[in-house]
Amino acid sequence: MSANRILVATSFIWLLVSFWNRNDLPGNIDYVAQVRNEPTQTPTQRRPFETLFEDVRYEIDPQFAYDLYGMVVSFRHHDGDSRMHLRSNDHLNMLDVCVIWGDNTTNPHLDKIKFWNGIFTCNASTRDMAAWDAFDMYQLSNNHLISDDDYIRDTVKDVNIGDQIRVRGYLASYGTQGGGKRGTSTTRLDTGDGACETLFVEKFEIIRLATSYWRISMFASLGVLLLALFVHFRKPYRPHQGS
Repeated sequence: MSANRILVATSFIWLLVSFWNRNDLPGNIDYVAQVRNEPTQTPTQRRPFETLFEDVRYEIDPQFAYDLYGMVVSFRHHDGDSRMHLRSNDHLNMLDVCVIWGDNTTNPHLDKIKFWNGIFTCNASTRDMAAWDAFDMYQLSNNHLISDDDYIRDTVKDVNIGDQIRVRGYLASYGTQGGGKRGTSTTRLDTGDGACETLFVEKFEIIRLATSYWRISMFASLGVLLLALFVHFRKPYRPHQGS
């Protein structure tokens, strides 16, 4: 086998492994200072209001002003034209994002914990007891982010595991006129159904991008693979000659 074919095979395997691990949390994370703080929840004078989005009129009922710094451990984008969101006519819910903050940022075994989003939930599990004992489930939250602002909706599409974000807006319940209504948690101490924060977003920032060596490796291996394939197909065809 030629050296280039070996390079094609090796870079392809390298790409698969990197892709599989691309969303793993790094073992060493440089946190911004604010991520160590609890979310800020304060009373608001904002009155209930209506907004028209995707030809659907929604009623928004703000309950508290909210300012959240956190690191993304899991997320799930939502498409209002499919599945449960289509059936409930919900086009506002653009993203569910699960974040950690506070003492969880000092957990030296955080990368041993697996996080994932269900349709409306955030889940965490690990077989590493040291990682679990050092983890505070009350410093993790799943946030249903809703917005009628196209710029904000485009910005959240860029979020990745390990990014540190700031989200400002209102903890709010919302629904369509004559339809169902989704509420919101107003405490970080609840669990189970109804424990997620529903947040009408007025500002969304990625304040520090994740440094994912697996993701860097994935793009590097893709580049090597494409180059090796280019070299392979540029070579002149030489038919095999038997004895």
